Amino acid sequence: MMIPTIPTPDELLDKGFRRGKKAADLARTSKIPRHLKSKRIEEIRVITACQVIKDRLKMILDRVPNIETLPEFYQDYIDITVGVDDMKKALGALNWAYGIITQLEKDYSNRIRRSAPEKASSLQKQAYGRIASVVNKIKKDLDFLDFTKANLRNMPTIDFEATTIVIAGFPNVGKSTLLRQITDASPEVANYPFTTKRIQIGHLEKNWKKIQIIDTPGLLDRPILDMNEIELNAMVTLEHLADAIFFIIDVSETCGFPIESQYSLSEEIQRIFNVSMVYLFNKIDIAQMNKENQEKNSISEDDFIYLDNYLEKIDDYLFISAYEGKGIENIVSKLANIKKIERDNNEDIEENDNYNEDNYNEDNYNEDNYNEDNYHEM
Repeated sequence: MMIPTIPTPDELLDKGFRRGKKAADLARTSKIPRHLKSKRIEEIRVITACQVIKDRLKMILDRVPNIETLPEFYQDYIDITVGVDDMKKALGALNWAYGIITQLEKDYSNRIRRSAPEKASSLQKQAYGRIASVVNKIKKDLDFLDFTKANLRNMPTIDFEATTIVIAGFPNVGKSTLLRQITDASPEVANYPFTTKRIQIGHLEKNWKKIQIIDTPGLLDRPILDMNEIELNAMVTLEHLADAIFFIIDVSETCGFPIESQYSLSEEIQRIFNVSMVYLFNKIDIAQMNKENQEKNSISEDDFIYLDNYLEKIDDYLFISAYEGKGIENIVSKLANIKKIERDNNEDIEENDNYNEDNYNEDNYNEDNYNEDNYHEM
């Protein structure tokens, strides 16, 4: 998600007040009657400062996509990563500040225009104090949006038209290695759990059909409420994107998890998502070595009799070695036969207007004692 650079309150005020001073300096050189010039200078200073600050706030509000219009995958991804409600509240706070500063601009430009010339300067300082108070009230919201920008910078770009296969399984079972073998993706691969910290995507074409392969962070066999952010993003991918699931089981158990636990996780995933699943029994090269079958170069089910209890429950499976590239052609052949699931992404979404601008009544705050000299003018 492309979120613009988020300024701090000091940066926002400094830019507005600097531009206000420059506009006021230009007004001093204009041909305005002497008795009106001092008022006009201070009016221009206030109007310019307000407009600069408002323009920056509006640019942020305009460039952040409306969450309700995004596909459900992105909505859930944002909710897991930063929190949709918190994001809405932060944007609501900026919208509130925009409205209050608009009102201050109108009120103080009118007051300065109607005032005696000797009072114009004090009214301008009063206006700046109130503007600063409003901007400082949204500090935590600006900070949150800056946090959001950093955390959503690498949000995956999904092709919603392509047929999508999601690779799932426990950590370190070979998901990223398989993705590298069958697509153009280059995910990090290492011999420790949770190498994949975020969703990795690869693409290929088979029989003129676009296919998108998604490598999900490793899942653990535990309740959703106990899952971390990495695992939850994997679950969101399975829910909203998977036209089929390629579930990898490490038959060598070098991932650190027994086959029984891995198969139990696959059953739970199939129960929750009801999507066709292809089982990929991976690391057969290591399993063969462990059984002193190092001379064998072929893949034979006879080498894995101990899997019979699982195989008799499974309709679609392959034996592979993702690391050595064994069985990859069979996987690619299966990809061509997977059909895209038509999903309804137009479900009604309940509005979440937890941000109430009435909670930010400008009259509830102390706005005096602001000194514009704290902002170094140039």
